[in-house]
Amino acid sequence: MNQQASKHLLGSLLAVRQGLCRVRKESLTALSVTMCILLLRSLGFLQSSEWTALDYFFQMRPKESLQERITIVAIDEASLRNSNSWPIPDRDIAQLIKKIQQHQPRAIGLDIYRDLPVEPGHQELLDTFKSVPNLVGIELLSNNNKNTSVPPSPLLHQLNQVGFNNVVYDADGKVRRNILYWQVNEKARESFSLKLALLYLKHEGITPKNAESNPQYLQLGNATFNRFQSNDGSYVRADDGGYQIISNFPKAICSNSKDNDCHFPTVSMRDVLTKSVSESLFKDRIVLIGSTAPSVQDFVLIPYSSRLIDTAKPVAGVELQAYFVSELVSAALNGRPLLKVWSDFVEYTWIFACAYAGVIIKWGMQRTSISFLIILLSAAALTGSAYLALLFGWWIPIVPGLFALSGSAIAITYQMAYRQEELKRSKEFLHQVINAIPDPIFVKNEKHQWIVLNEAYCEFIGHPKETLLEKSDYDFFPKHEADIFRASDELIFHNQQPQESEEEFTDASGNTHVIATKRSLHKDAAGNFFLVGVIRDITKRKLIEEELRRAATELFRINQELKVKQDNLRYMAYHDPLTGLPNRKFFLEQLQESLEWAQNNNLLLGLLFIDLDGFKQINDTLGHEMGDRLLVTVAQRLNNSLRSGDTVARLGGDEFTVIVRAIPKVQAAQRVAEKILATLTEPIVLEGHITTISASIGISIYPINSLDSETLLGQADTAMYRAKLLGKNRYEFV
Repeated sequence: MNQQASKHLLGSLLAVRQGLCRVRKESLTALSVTMCILLLRSLGFLQSSEWTALDYFFQMRPKESLQERITIVAIDEASLRNSNSWPIPDRDIAQLIKKIQQHQPRAIGLDIYRDLPVEPGHQELLDTFKSVPNLVGIELLSNNNKNTSVPPSPLLHQLNQVGFNNVVYDADGKVRRNILYWQVNEKARESFSLKLALLYLKHEGITPKNAESNPQYLQLGNATFNRFQSNDGSYVRADDGGYQIISNFPKAICSNSKDNDCHFPTVSMRDVLTKSVSESLFKDRIVLIGSTAPSVQDFVLIPYSSRLIDTAKPVAGVELQAYFVSELVSAALNGRPLLKVWSDFVEYTWIFACAYAGVIIKWGMQRTSISFLIILLSAAALTGSAYLALLFGWWIPIVPGLFALSGSAIAITYQMAYRQEELKRSKEFLHQVINAIPDPIFVKNEKHQWIVLNEAYCEFIGHPKETLLEKSDYDFFPKHEADIFRASDELIFHNQQPQESEEEFTDASGNTHVIATKRSLHKDAAGNFFLVGVIRDITKRKLIEEELRRAATELFRINQELKVKQDNLRYMAYHDPLTGLPNRKFFLEQLQESLEWAQNNNLLLGLLFIDLDGFKQINDTLGHEMGDRLLVTVAQRLNNSLRSGDTVARLGGDEFTVIVRAIPKVQAAQRVAEKILATLTEPIVLEGHITTISASIGISIYPINSLDSETLLGQADTAMYRAKLLGKNRYEFV
């Protein structure tokens, strides 16, 4: 049971280790691809493609049902012909502003430069400027990169009714960002679009304030305008001067169904001046006045300008400002999402996740056609996710994600092809090498499948090579044998150290062999692991070893029996066969050793010579068998009366001796004699006969009476006879 648990634990550990190794390889590949993508991105190589992807997402998004808050008064070619000049005379501009103001708009934006008088009607225009407090003009501020500037109308500047209309162009010539503030001489200047939006929102009770989440950010209503940084989104070291935001251009439903490109209600300047225009186009709205005439060439490219087939279609500058104003107002009033970007860490994690997904897909689906289809579906899913995120105001870097997904799949494809090529070379090399070796040799891959076999191995197990290749032990051996082989293989894969083990296996003919298999792990240049096993048939050797083991066991048994017999003979030579007490020979040896020990330790030794009183009468009366039983009982009582270090022996007949070792004084021997007498005189029951017996004891003391054993024994014998003469059942000292 413990062995099975150990195998199961080893298998689990190996599976965990292999899983961790695979995760490490996958992570390294995904990380390498991620680093390459980030490098390309940091160098700006992906910037254009990301902008293109963003533009197409804008064009694909559904049209929004926005409230009609903005009307454009277009100075088109017909209006220019009607005015018969450019710039348009001040009188025409003044009349246009007055007509619009009659319809009570919340704000009027004049998106044409009026820094110089254009007669006739300049004074009329100045009077109009003074009478229209909700009018905002434009100016062009200079910056470090572009020194040209256009000053505003002096009067509007004096009235603080001017906003700059500078725009930021990306490297591809498109406008995707809106500047809200610009620092001029350490003073913040508001943009044209922001100034118009603030005039409109003022009627809704909304004023600009610092955002609660970040006091450096602008907040209008519930909308927080995150300030653009130079590396936000797909941008790489972009100009982030002033307070910029990435514009989330609205896509309004056209009021004129015949024109799919219209976004804001538009009326020409000529119609406003010469015809009656509906009051609803201007009342409580933001009215923007600007040129849409191609001859003026005031056009820019925005995300909606791109076309899949046709050439790009620019929008007029006044329409760009309308986009900007609409975005600000809709965000503040309706909570329309502003375009946000992820932090660097989240973007890097996203790219790594896409790369890791490509690795997982390619590893899991190694068939090229299936993996290619899954990659395409995953790319479509990523693109769809990025598109849905844009609808909720998040600009996700889809191009780096797609590059990471496909790049990691390509990297894994290359790795797999390289590994397969190296595997093929390794198998060919191993096949050439092992066929020259007479011992059976097999080579397995990490799936425990045979990939290379020599002829000796095939002959040994009795199956042809074609049948064995790409198969495992479980396909040819009994399960219990295959389990052992698998456990041994897994141990090598786990420890990566050579190991030799003895196993049993059954060949194709049903014969069981005992083999010694030496396994070792090898690795080729591509990182493929091979388990190489060299087999030696040790069946005959094991049979010989078994015979030797049996012979050794038999020899050991015989030796044990001889030892037991020898011990029995020794016991019989030194012990009395009746009582089991030491006999005379053993007693004399013990006495001599005890005397030497007493001499070395300067201690007394007592020798007691005991003879039973009336034993002959009991023998004659009850018989010799009862006499023998009596002697056995006396021997037991004598043993129980002595210390563990003392010795009692039977010299023969009814004579016993006792060696009392290490006594401090003579009285100790006396107490032993008294105890013996008291013990022996207790009644003894022999087959229903109650009998009593006593003893006479003679005591000699070393070294008081003598120094040698024979003299001490003789003296004790003499003292014993004196005790008998004096009445028996007593002891006497020498």
